[in-house]
Amino acid sequence: MKNILGREVPDNIKGYGKVKHYGGYLASKGVVTKRAIKLTNVLPGDEKLHDNLDLVLDKLPLKDGMIVSFHHHLRNGDFVLNMVMEKIAARGYKDITIAASSIFPCHGELVELMEKKIVTSIYAGYISGPVAEAISAGKLENPAVMHTHGGRARLMESGDLNVDIAFIAAPTSDDYGNLNGVDGKSACGALGYAYTDAETAEITVAITDNLVEYPNTTIDIPQTLIDYVVVVDAIGDPNGIVSGTTQITKDPIGLKIANMTTELIKNSGYFKDGMSFQTGAGGVSLAVAADMKAEMMENNIKGSFASGGITGYIVDMYKEGLFKALFDVQCFDLAAIKSAKENAGHLTMSASMYANANNKGSLVNKLDIVILGATEIDIDFNVNVTTTSDGTIMGGSGGHADTSAGAKLAIIVTQLANSRISAIKDRVTTLTTPGETVDVIVTERGIAINPKRTELIERLKETNLPIMTIEELKNIGEAMTGKPREIEFTDEIVAVVEYRDGTVIDVVRKAK
Repeated sequence: MKNILGREVPDNIKGYGKVKHYGGYLASKGVVTKRAIKLTNVLPGDEKLHDNLDLVLDKLPLKDGMIVSFHHHLRNGDFVLNMVMEKIAARGYKDITIAASSIFPCHGELVELMEKKIVTSIYAGYISGPVAEAISAGKLENPAVMHTHGGRARLMESGDLNVDIAFIAAPTSDDYGNLNGVDGKSACGALGYAYTDAETAEITVAITDNLVEYPNTTIDIPQTLIDYVVVVDAIGDPNGIVSGTTQITKDPIGLKIANMTTELIKNSGYFKDGMSFQTGAGGVSLAVAADMKAEMMENNIKGSFASGGITGYIVDMYKEGLFKALFDVQCFDLAAIKSAKENAGHLTMSASMYANANNKGSLVNKLDIVILGATEIDIDFNVNVTTTSDGTIMGGSGGHADTSAGAKLAIIVTQLANSRISAIKDRVTTLTTPGETVDVIVTERGIAINPKRTELIERLKETNLPIMTIEELKNIGEAMTGKPREIEFTDEIVAVVEYRDGTVIDVVRKAK
């Protein structure tokens, strides 16, 4: 059957269960219940610290069918997920569900565990590399559940996903489990995605390669949430955890898109004192940040806050006094990590505070402007950042759908034609972010404004910006690339795409 967005989503999905269909981005408004959190008390004299992971695993209630969680702040440098799962597999446990905030190419060892039915379910906000390809090929027993970053916090806090054991990669810890991400050889910055795991899991194990004397004087996750501390040689490869610096695009097309985006923002009505702003770490997004810095300084604009995954460019804006505060759920580069440690106005936050739709007000609701990317867009402004145009999983929402829903002005920036494929189609391959939450599409060939934003259309029609309809923009793209061939899919569902409120917005089917 088709949902309200025209996506074919059945009422019941094998390996997932009964589907709660998407009903609109505001449809979940109401009273929600958070599940009770169980804590095992630690008495005077009890020892949390261990120097051997096997000794801790001996004490844990491991079992077939358990749910274990991991966070992705170490990104493509993470050692912890593979380290733990290798030992769980060696002990003979099967039918494991992995709840990882994101999965990267470094986690390719999971593919063999999927094939052997040791890992049969995966929850993640973003999946790339060999695991994504294996899921797309139908190698995971049950459909992967692809949620948003805020949706993951909602899953855990509501009890829709009850984690048995959370394994937290901790760049620094003391012997009692006070953790931070800003110190040590594996420093990654904010630990925003790990906080909900620590708070809601039945048992929480911190794994660190930098043990410091008690008390650890910088605390992101407190001792009250940690059951065990394990010291290992290395929790990750620093070269894969963060880049030294993130880079602005040098591509002329990307720079043109950034310049047009900045001009649009200047004339949008949101470019004013007290504005809030979020952009990502992609080359075009960073170019927008650099342009915005110059415009804010020239026009003496002082913003309220910048948020999201923080980069050195956003830190520079903060240091120039252009924003009063930074709200950080993860750091993207070394400059951001340094700032999180040193600057009082650089505030770290949990994923729940950042983007959970089921609390008393997440930060995304206070956003004025957000800059986001896209793999595909359709004529209803729906956006795909989950799969390639051939249906292979290559990413996921992360905070995309969360911020687009919360921000007053959600702008999608993308090159119109890339790899001989137009970014704008009649129908996206996979729907990640609903068009009702998307306001503007900016490409190098033109800008399309969602027709529902009539006041924005009126405000911008007096500018020299190339404003056109989404249909006109699609026609230009297809004239450059030709109309794409429709991809054929089987009936087998390999992934379920959940919206931020837990409703199902789309599914990913195995390609023929």
